[in-house]
Amino acid sequence: MRDEVYGMATVTTADGQLVSYVDHGGDGPAVVLLHSFLMDATMWAPQVEALGERYRLIAIDERGHGDTPAAGPFDHWDVARDTLAVLDELGVNAAAVAGTSQGGFVALRMALLDPRRVTALALLGTSGEPEDQQVSDAYQQLAEVWIAQGPGSVIEAVAKICLGDYDPSEWTPKWSEVEPERLRLIMNALVGREGVLDRAGEIDVPALVLHGTADLAYPVGKAEALVAALPKAEPLVLVEGGAHFLSLTHAADVNPHLERFLSANL
Repeated sequence: MRDEVYGMATVTTADGQLVSYVDHGGDGPAVVLLHSFLMDATMWAPQVEALGERYRLIAIDERGHGDTPAAGPFDHWDVARDTLAVLDELGVNAAAVAGTSQGGFVALRMALLDPRRVTALALLGTSGEPEDQQVSDAYQQLAEVWIAQGPGSVIEAVAKICLGDYDPSEWTPKWSEVEPERLRLIMNALVGREGVLDRAGEIDVPALVLHGTADLAYPVGKAEALVAALPKAEPLVLVEGGAHFLSLTHAADVNPHLERFLSANL
């Protein structure tokens, strides 16, 4: 069904990793869309509707998510390389990159790996820092409870952290189907990442950072640190009441900022 509705395609990278993506097409400048933890390319439906006529939107199922498998341990540098391989497949030399939460981790790494390919960054509800140890321990414990007792034991708490008061019913059935080993792999990648804030000064492209005031995963200070570290970052945009996955939960507030930023920098 995802293939039929979203036109999903796949590419196999040089190291044998299959990556699923959807190229929404069009003649406008290319924009890569990178989703959050536990989500997939369809998370960006509100932005595809709002921006799809002006930009060529390319949404990726990140490794271990959606239709992109994970055969073994990986990190967000690997996912950044996967995404660059999709651009190679499509013949896209350069693109703006928008990432929410985990997608922001990947977007920053793309800009560090191949600066010529990333023309602008929009970072939502994300961080350039490693996961706080206390939070990392709590998330790993949550994953083990999920595996041992089934998703029903924790899925409400997960939805609250990620989506706030947004109706989770479209997503919780997908989350319930995540196999235990895949959950461990994607969780290890999430909480085991190293920080890149000390390298953010190398990212010399326009950057827009948005953060929800009701983000339950990362305090606003994470976004403030990112803005301070990125040489060409605009002033931080706070979305009042915005949840962690604010590109989805607060799309009506987010989209005008994305439209203005992309229009000014592409």
